[in-house]
Amino acid sequence: MIFGVSAKIKKGKYLCVLCVFAVKKMDINKLSNKIIGVAIEVHRSLGPGLLESAYEECLCYELGLREMSFERQKSLPVMYKEKQLDCGYRIDVLVKKSIVLELKAVDKIEAIHKAQLLTYLKLSNISLGLILNFNVPVMRDGIVRIVNEFKE
Repeated sequence: MIFGVSAKIKKGKYLCVLCVFAVKKMDINKLSNKIIGVAIEVHRSLGPGLLESAYEECLCYELGLREMSFERQKSLPVMYKEKQLDCGYRIDVLVKKSIVLELKAVDKIEAIHKAQLLTYLKLSNISLGLILNFNVPVMRDGIVRIVNEFKE
């Protein structure tokens, strides 16, 4: 035990909270790498030039093939004066309740796109999001990773 704080894991063994945090961080990084691989596969098959909705459909199909749980067009309410309001915000794809995907088919990722994803991360209390812009010749050039402070 480090600092007298631990978390119980399989077979009665213990990990320190800092170690659990590092494992969660590592797991989310592995998951994001898998998602990027899925996006690259979709982009290789379709190329640039389609509507965002086509990429979303194909990306979700590929996530399903890989048995990765996800939610599409998830409503994202705003809390205002202790009241939950539906202001029309929607997360394009939420993978394993851990990573927000904001899909784009635009000429260039702008600051407003990054701000949009960061807002979604804050409203949903999720640490990691990816902007996946499919309107690029090479998919790696269309990927932006946004972090909203890793939480324990």
